Amino acid sequence: MTASVPTAVALAAAPDLTFAVTGVAAERFAALPTLRFGVEIARGGGGPVSSITLTTAIRIDVARRRYDAAARRALTELFGVPERWGGSLHPLAWTRTTTQVPAFADRTTTELTVECGYDTELAVTKYLRAVRDGEVPLDFLFSGTVFFRSPEGLLRTARISWSKDASFPLPAALWHELTDRYSAGGTWLRLSRETFDRLDDHRARQVLGSPDAAVRHLLDHSGAP
Repeated sequence: MTASVPTAVALAAAPDLTFAVTGVAAERFAALPTLRFGVEIARGGGGPVSSITLTTAIRIDVARRRYDAAARRALTELFGVPERWGGSLHPLAWTRTTTQVPAFADRTTTELTVECGYDTELAVTKYLRAVRDGEVPLDFLFSGTVFFRSPEGLLRTARISWSKDASFPLPAALWHELTDRYSAGGTWLRLSRETFDRLDDHRARQVLGSPDAAVRHLLDHSGAP
């Protein structure tokens, strides 16, 4: 029998969990560029864990690192001019995942997979494209439900507080190497049918070999740096 509202005794027996992100690697065999983060979960109190439905929110704490001149220019669209960054650098929400963690006694490890999409209109993608060196400061916020046995042997549940968190420095180069491997050094760009037709007409009239060459031709004649 599962109790949806634990008694005081069951609350005292609820596992006290801590979380640590231990590493990251690129997923080798995935249809989309994917990062795999290792997470260690330790039980500091309460009884053994029957299972966990673990929800993880990942965000980028953009104020926790320095930026060179090129990155500051690229990030102006997201955060405004650097002179105002003291009040405009807010964390960027990246993704939220749900993972099933099996039973364990004292500690265990699990993995979180995060897809790295191509959509350059997303704020997170714009940020990661702009930051080419150093580390990306990530915050992992954990929540969810832990299932455990009470001293009477009954299956109980308890919520995991959002106060459970961990930080991890993602090497910026790893994200760029991963996405470049899937895109062959290119970038996905979404255009309306009308805009693409106009671009393709310009390409044909100027006898240019590709849409990329057409865009370069337009930029070269626009005065843009």
